[in-house]
Amino acid sequence: MSLAEGNTIYSATNTQNAAGIEVAEMPEEIILDTIEKHADAALYLKNIGFGMVTLHAGHGWLFNQFACPENNRKDKWGGSIENQARIVVATIDRIHQKCGRGFPVDVRISAASLLEDSYDTDYGIEFCKQLEGHADSINVSVGLHEEPTVIIRTVPSMFMDDAANLEYAAKIKHNVSTPISAVGAFADPAQMEEAIASGKCDIIYCGRALMADPDLPIKAMTGREDEIHKCIRCFECYSAHCRKSEHVCAINPEQGREGTLDYSAPKTRKKVLVAGGGVGGMQAAITAAEQGHEVVLCEKTDRLGGCLRCEEKVPFKQNLQHYLDTQAHILVDKTDVDVRMKTEVTSELIEEIAPDVLIAAIGSKAVKPSIPGIDRENVMCADDALMDASRVGQRVAIIGGGLVGIEAAIYLSGLGRDATIIQRDTDLRDSGNVIHALALSREIRDRGIAVYTCTEPVEITEGGVVVKGIGAAHPTYTSPTYEAAIIQMGGFGVVEKQQVPEGEQLLLEADTVVYAVGQRPLQDEAMAWSLLAPEYHMIGDCTAPRNILAATQEAHTIALNLGKH
Repeated sequence: MSLAEGNTIYSATNTQNAAGIEVAEMPEEIILDTIEKHADAALYLKNIGFGMVTLHAGHGWLFNQFACPENNRKDKWGGSIENQARIVVATIDRIHQKCGRGFPVDVRISAASLLEDSYDTDYGIEFCKQLEGHADSINVSVGLHEEPTVIIRTVPSMFMDDAANLEYAAKIKHNVSTPISAVGAFADPAQMEEAIASGKCDIIYCGRALMADPDLPIKAMTGREDEIHKCIRCFECYSAHCRKSEHVCAINPEQGREGTLDYSAPKTRKKVLVAGGGVGGMQAAITAAEQGHEVVLCEKTDRLGGCLRCEEKVPFKQNLQHYLDTQAHILVDKTDVDVRMKTEVTSELIEEIAPDVLIAAIGSKAVKPSIPGIDRENVMCADDALMDASRVGQRVAIIGGGLVGIEAAIYLSGLGRDATIIQRDTDLRDSGNVIHALALSREIRDRGIAVYTCTEPVEITEGGVVVKGIGAAHPTYTSPTYEAAIIQMGGFGVVEKQQVPEGEQLLLEADTVVYAVGQRPLQDEAMAWSLLAPEYHMIGDCTAPRNILAATQEAHTIALNLGKH
């Protein structure tokens, strides 16, 4: 049925889509056939055991293309609000005719397009009034799927509050009698309960929250809220879907891998020593303990969580901190793991504990670039800037345009600092997280963060960073390809960037210089233990600096397989 297969694609009206393809107005016979096919699909789902269906009439998809002010067709399928809503109403009614009124039809809508030249909640309310007496419930979302400027509101980013789109559901509910569902960044059961109790909505929908913790409802109902892993809204799930059609979760290592993991009980119970209490170390210890192994975890500091604790004060990383706290709580209070704080693993300690399995999860350390002036008092690494922003002056230059440098710039900008990012490559780096890049782009623009690309730091002085333009000598970084217009319009392509003319130098004035040019894995330190236990594994950043997803998946898989062979 795709365009690539030689088929005609239709919209409500003659138009051009985001990819520049001419799209034809859907003829009435195709409209009627579309209605019938949706009803047939609903009946099929009923017959195989489903209890209801959701009809997607939002996010710019076909039904939303009809149900919008831009639909100015001259027949009964456009022009007035009644005609614009007709295809949705007719589809609902046809489903009820085929499936019976006891088979509920939920309708997802975009209460507002969030585009300046399209509709707002006033139109959304009028559209929902057309659904009264037809839809069994209305699922209120916002935005358009293939519009990069608003998709991070449709699927709220980490820079937004929990339940970011509840206000739209509340406005719709105030104007219709049909039960209203709210969706968008719900993860806290108490907040969900309050939203319903206060009359803002009748139902809560969760998507990413249930990928992060499929047991969220059960834990809430059984008084185990302290064990719920809240979605950290990192967009690893969405980006993996777009890049590789995978459905993963950074903090749930089983998500999308259920069919490949070995859940059988181990044949042999092992004594396991985990060195390091960061993301990977905690996950390895928890999984190994759940599998029945005797586990000792040693952490050299006085706190579990590893290097990510440097972001404790960052507002948009609070769900991440909640995840670290939850993992630490589960590890200490819900398992039999022998947790030893302020205990650095040494060869002598390994010999004393005599583990059957040693898992090294000691992480990495920030790379310190070789730039004249790097040891000046006005210079620090990004971790230190995040931990204690009071040390950062009003004007801050950040060397490094990867995720760490960008997020540091956003955080410091939020504290009122004037931030500038210096990047050697021709673009900023999203590290493969193409959807998070959309959110970062918006923050960079909204906060007025200056970005210099194809620019190399030459020297750090008391007054800032002397940089040199290097032209396009370094290869252009492009995000991995993913579906349709998002990749063409999104990423960092919309961020205004400056360049110093090739070969010329410029002083970028700054009170503080922050470097974020990568991490060095503590491989040599970890490899020194490789022969000190019968079975040895390295996980997380000490293997290679990556991300939370890699650390949790690696740790869980290795721990799950212990004692089975």
